[in-house]
This record gives sequence, C-alpha cells and structure tokens, in this order.
Amino acid sequence: MTTEVALTPYEALGGEVGIRRLVNRFYELMDELPEAYTVRQLHPESLAGSATSLFEYLSGWFGGPSLYIAKKGHPRLRMRHAPYAVGPVVRDEWLLCMTQALTEQVPDEAFRARLIETFSQMGNHLINTDSH
Repeated sequence: MTTEVALTPYEALGGEVGIRRLVNRFYELMDELPEAYTVRQLHPESLAGSATSLFEYLSGWFGGPSLYIAKKGHPRLRMRHAPYAVGPVVRDEWLLCMTQALTEQVPDEAFRARLIETFSQMGNHLINTDSH
C-alpha cells in the first residue's frame, strides 16, 4: 500500500530557498519591467525591506514557518496597504510581476494556475481606489 503525502505549497515551491528565489525574482521584475512602473513607485528605493516582508508573509501563507506573524502579528493586509493607493493598475502590475516569477519557477501548470488565481483574488481584495 502506498500512501501519498500532500505537500504544502511551501514545500512544493522548494521551502525557504524556493520562496526566497520567487520573491527575489518578483522584485527584480518589478525593478526591470517598464510595465510595473506604477507599482514600483509605491515602494522605497531599496526593495530589501519589502522583499523581507513578502518572504516572511509567503513563508507562513504557503504553509511554512509563520515568520511574518511572529514578527508583526496578524497580516491584516487591507489595513497594512490602506496608506497606499491600490487600484486596478497597481494590482495588475503587481500580478504581472508575480505571474512572470511563478511562470519562470513553477513548472507544474495546474499548481501555478492555482497560485496565480489566489494572488489575483488577494489583489482584488486589496483594491482601495479607482485610480492607479
């Protein structure tokens, strides 16, 4: 009898190394793609702090260590993003970068599609303005 063990998304993405690689590529794309100009302007010049926060958040969100919660408490994403104008353009640019990073790093098409859909739902949830 064989028993299939379901991997958490954290494990399926390669654990800490895989999540760091995804986050680093995501922010490289945000810096490189002219199509990400508006979302890039919402971030500080150095993306290091943003990368650390996203890595810590994704670690727990994907089923790994709850680094973000241990450091900052409940994510409360809408509240934490409230000071920033997050509209359809910002959402789409953020998703463009994340979709590209996932496309480059997640060969399993069905898994990748589920991740993109989940990020898309999250992006829709964070919209707080019609502009940008």
